[in-house]
Amino acid sequence: MSTSAVIESVRAELRDDSPLVATPLPRLSWVIGGDVAGWQQASAEVSDGTTEISLDGGESVLVAWPFAPLAAGESRRVRVRAHSTDGRVTPWSAPLVVEAGFLADGEWVAAPVGLAHPQREAQPALVRTRFVLEREVTRAVLFWTALGVAEPTVNGTAVSEDVLSPGWTAYRDRLVHESVDVTALLRPGENELGAQLAGAWYTEKYGFFTFTDRIYGDQPSWLAQLRVTYADGTTDTVAASGPGWEATGDGPVVDSGIYAGEHQDLRRELADAEWTPARVGAVARPGYENVPAPEARIAPPVRRIQTLPVVHTLTTPSGGTILDFGQNLVGRVRIRVRGAAGTRIVVRHAEVLDHGELALRPLRNAKATATFDLSGGDDVLESRFSFYGFRYAQITGAEIASADVEAVVLHTDLTRTGWFSASDPLIEKLHENVRWGMRGNFLSIPTDCPQRDERLGWTGDIQVFTPTASFLYDCAGFLTSWLRDLSHEQARAGGVVPMVVPSALPSFASGGPAAAWGDAATVVPSVLWERFGDRDALAAQYASMRDWVEAVRRDAGDSGLWAGRMQLGDWLDPAAPADKPGKAKVDADIVATAYLARSLQLVADAARLLGHLDDADRYARLAARSRAAFAAEYVTPAGRMMSDAPTAYALALQFDLVEDGALRAALGRRLAALVREGGYRIGTGFVGTPLVADALTATGHVDAAERLLTQTECPSWLYPITQGATTVWERWDSLLPDGSVNPGEMTSFNHYALGAVADWLHRTVAGLAPAAPGYRRLRIAPRPLATLDHAAARHRTPYGEATVAWRRDGDTIVVTATVPANTTADVDLPGLTTTVGPGAHEWRVAAESAAVRPALPGLEADLADIIDDPRAYRALLDTLTAVAPERVDAVRGETTWAAGRPLATALMFTPPPVLAAVDDAIRAATTPPEEHRVRPGQHIR
Repeated sequence: MSTSAVIESVRAELRDDSPLVATPLPRLSWVIGGDVAGWQQASAEVSDGTTEISLDGGESVLVAWPFAPLAAGESRRVRVRAHSTDGRVTPWSAPLVVEAGFLADGEWVAAPVGLAHPQREAQPALVRTRFVLEREVTRAVLFWTALGVAEPTVNGTAVSEDVLSPGWTAYRDRLVHESVDVTALLRPGENELGAQLAGAWYTEKYGFFTFTDRIYGDQPSWLAQLRVTYADGTTDTVAASGPGWEATGDGPVVDSGIYAGEHQDLRRELADAEWTPARVGAVARPGYENVPAPEARIAPPVRRIQTLPVVHTLTTPSGGTILDFGQNLVGRVRIRVRGAAGTRIVVRHAEVLDHGELALRPLRNAKATATFDLSGGDDVLESRFSFYGFRYAQITGAEIASADVEAVVLHTDLTRTGWFSASDPLIEKLHENVRWGMRGNFLSIPTDCPQRDERLGWTGDIQVFTPTASFLYDCAGFLTSWLRDLSHEQARAGGVVPMVVPSALPSFASGGPAAAWGDAATVVPSVLWERFGDRDALAAQYASMRDWVEAVRRDAGDSGLWAGRMQLGDWLDPAAPADKPGKAKVDADIVATAYLARSLQLVADAARLLGHLDDADRYARLAARSRAAFAAEYVTPAGRMMSDAPTAYALALQFDLVEDGALRAALGRRLAALVREGGYRIGTGFVGTPLVADALTATGHVDAAERLLTQTECPSWLYPITQGATTVWERWDSLLPDGSVNPGEMTSFNHYALGAVADWLHRTVAGLAPAAPGYRRLRIAPRPLATLDHAAARHRTPYGEATVAWRRDGDTIVVTATVPANTTADVDLPGLTTTVGPGAHEWRVAAESAAVRPALPGLEADLADIIDDPRAYRALLDTLTAVAPERVDAVRGETTWAAGRPLATALMFTPPPVLAAVDDAIRAATTPPEEHRVRPGQHIR
């Protein structure tokens, strides 16, 4: 590391994978590295190569563009130099090339082109045109988009390595265009611009069971134009798609679909293709005829991120061969093979095995099959316009060595920004599974499951997961882009946010607004402000935020409550039947009213920040009214919820719906009791799971949160890991304890919603959190779990890298932290509260003494004491396993581990010899000596 402060990096707007920006006024951000001890910026100088400007103040994140606006096609080289409050000065940064990736007003002239006479629906096609360059070209930029997806070429060479571009948007109102410098691919004289295209999301059939249909269009289309700059400085638009283009359906991609997979015939040579005049205009379904002028990309595209080898080759009971890549992933299989022309290779994909065979039932209507007809030469087989969620692949049609097969991982090319570690390998594995789940589901849009006939942008999932996502990866541009689609779809639904964005399930719109799902409109922009300091994102979405709460108010009435409407509620509560995932323990009206109050407050906060003071006062009053109505309707004076379920308490506490200190304490005690009564197994669904650990922590019950986290019995966060999971599952028991697949109709092994607990790991277990928007101020407040010897979090904040780590050293907890330049940190440790500035820090505080467990009186022991003492609980289960194994599941899963009830009440109708064995085992296990001391929360396996 440098011994002096330096400008470590400079960025324009929200992407660091490209110099292209989508606006004439890109905001600038810079990170100060090197020796940053005590560094607070006093001013900065910025230069674009022609103009140098001094900026007073400490802002270094998303600073307004101080220069003349960029013109279409223009490029600048930006440098930054910073001055500290104590007189230090950094050198000038390396220049950052900033290029305008947008078109000028009215410049877009391209029309959709495609096959004029397709032979079948959603037929892949190739399109092309030839054009002549008679003057020297100094720069050429290809602007293109598609109704579908495409891979463009110039003179036969691919223009980029992007995959599945331009991605999925709200096609009626928003298209994204790619901007690619193709100067090096052009030549004097005749050139050819072309593309292979497929329907992908545009032509997919959406819906469930047999009720599926295309909603956007029946055929893919390509739109493109080339802006060339000549040596004399003049520019021209050439090769714009429209009349004069040609198309063919004779390319190697025969059929392709997101759900079906892809068929390629590699015998098809383009030299033999029949080219005919292209169709001009889109082939759209009614209501989707409008083709909007595309806007420049603001999020990174999908790319091939890495490859994974085969780790195991398995033989199925039916005699087939299955390849195991060791990781549930999203992408494709790549095969290197040589075989006779026409030999058909078929690849089937699955996330898990069922009785030794591919588990295909969870795919539902998705065939998820890649088919290849070999050319007769050396072939490399890989789907081009489809993707699959899988860990296992079965290849038929030829004997192929596992060394010639690899898995290609696809997702939006986001920069990783967050890391977590802990002394417990199961907790570390949970965190890694959360990260892999995000990777697989952040593909063009935030999806819910990447394998079956769905892969939709469910708003509820991203609403609960955005805080975790914002720590793990720089997803600001990705989510900002998706929010634009949300706004468009919401506007068409009269302010109601569809359950999926883009709105590919029109039939779902008739149910009205849905709490926790539609609240993505208020929550996601608020998180972008909290985690990235992006005020502009909040401003851009403010109308959407306001329109959402107004739509809910129209639906809910003027009581402050939101009740009596169709809701998904605490979706996939583990107590819900497999075929009725919305039948949660908590009343759906409680969920709805809680979210109404929360969203009203978020709108009020945004309005105040943005200067809409009348709105701020109005929505603050409405939020207060809803909080009061919630408390009056659902909270008893004694601190019990009318719906006595963990999610109800977590909502009341975490959304600050109850403000009285004594009442909050009572709610926290009851929540902790419910968690204990459930055997420290999960009792929450999509809504409650992200909140329950925080609610316990906030009310002084971090030990109960720890027991929830470290539980390995089903349902729990760690149970899937004991079953070999490498991603987070949709259901707590997607794989049952006997190894069979859950019989429910919805069974995905790659969802991220239940992984939202990772945000608690970062903020509480490791102790690194934002205390001001964008981490301008940090909160360093680890809560060392009794079962851990160490934990750490590292995050690349917008201001630079921040870290917090703690470890046990005898009776002491050693906490270390690094605070980035231009920030401060509030430190909250046992016995220590302080504020520190940039640099490295270390503190030593006394560790909490390990609990000393008393001896328990066998069958007379309190059930709460049994579950709270790992020695006693283990002795109970081990004894039953040995002498009465038929009782184990019932005792484990059906006992209410409540205070004031003796163990004997859970063993009624048990034979006396079994009772005697249990009594003796518990007394023996909990009797001192000293070595029987354990830490609370020890894993129970």
